[in-house]
Amino acid sequence: MSEYQRICLVHYHKIGLKGHNRASFEQRLLNNIAYILKDRPIESIRRISGRVCIHFSEGISFEDSCSIAEAIKGVPGVARISCGYVCDRTMEDIDDASVQAAHDVAPFNTFKVAARRNHTDFPVHSMQMNCIVGDVLSEAFPDATVRMKDPDAIVHVEVIEGAAYVYARTERGVGGLPVGTGGRVMCLLSSGIDSPVATWRLARRGAECIGIHFSGRPQTASTSEYLVDDIAHVLERTGCIARIYVVPFGDYQRKIAGAVPPQLRIIIYRRLMFRVAQRLARDEKSKALATGESLGQVASQTLDNIAATDDAVSMPVLRPLIGMDKLEIIDNAQQVGTFEISSQDAPDCCTLFMPRAPETHARIGRVHAAEASLPLDEWVEGIAAGAIVHDYRCASYMSRKHPHATSSNDSQ
Repeated sequence: MSEYQRICLVHYHKIGLKGHNRASFEQRLLNNIAYILKDRPIESIRRISGRVCIHFSEGISFEDSCSIAEAIKGVPGVARISCGYVCDRTMEDIDDASVQAAHDVAPFNTFKVAARRNHTDFPVHSMQMNCIVGDVLSEAFPDATVRMKDPDAIVHVEVIEGAAYVYARTERGVGGLPVGTGGRVMCLLSSGIDSPVATWRLARRGAECIGIHFSGRPQTASTSEYLVDDIAHVLERTGCIARIYVVPFGDYQRKIAGAVPPQLRIIIYRRLMFRVAQRLARDEKSKALATGESLGQVASQTLDNIAATDDAVSMPVLRPLIGMDKLEIIDNAQQVGTFEISSQDAPDCCTLFMPRAPETHARIGRVHAAEASLPLDEWVEGIAAGAIVHDYRCASYMSRKHPHATSSNDSQ
């Protein structure tokens, strides 16, 4: 039996609905995958028959191919991945490749064959291939029986122009759209559980995500900054974060705490954060801000307080988690891989100078009056100028030069 070249087929669904833009979406997905796999044993990556096909280097082990497939699964835009083999368009090669593909998912008690020919110049039609390959598999796996509904294993055979693709190992991907197809968003990013999930969910919709982290430094330790960097390294594995601005915010909170009514402190903090985020977002040509807020989860996340905070900026503010409860958000954080990092205790700006009884139904007039004496424009420019920037690996992001920027490798 011949050894056939291992391949991975990347399937997508939403991209296929994009009409005239489909080619650009497919190319963006291909580029994103290629960027993530650039140090892996890959021979080529190209589009074929409505999918992306990855040809592994000769001699790659089954374990290494599984590791690469695991990395691809989390890339936004990937609906499903199938690992198998490419062979010549002869029934002998297809039969042998089918047995190899079946061994990749063995043991199994039941199986079926799903064959399809995309070109009628191949003389064997789909139903005939099902029967021929099924007979070969029955010989190779005598303890397994054919079952057409819900079998343990499905061996797929696809005959296209110039080659045949055979696979049985298939897994669901993260879905969504390729990063870089949905515009750029400035995401308020803490070391907690919620905001990394919000960032990831926006990346799954094609957004290029730029983070901004408001640290309690120098009023608190810089622990939260290290945790946010750890979170960013998780997100960058699948290209879901491009850059993070780290903003020391503690001194400004102290000034606000001494100048405004205690119950309005949180609202004023957040309004200043939004102003700074909008200022940096415009530099980045971001089209919206985003937060990890969930309706009613804490005092600052009531409808009245959300409206009072949004009043400080003119950009749209996206809230991907607004209708989710904490358990759903935790499930997402575990899926992404940020939950363990976010579960670590770290002092940050959210816990600084907290009032005993924060306002839950802020009125815009009182908020405006409370911050009227604050030099907000001066503060915004000063905070923005002092931001420290960390860049991460994101295929679609063209980095804007910044005097305080460090690369992902530098920040490790």
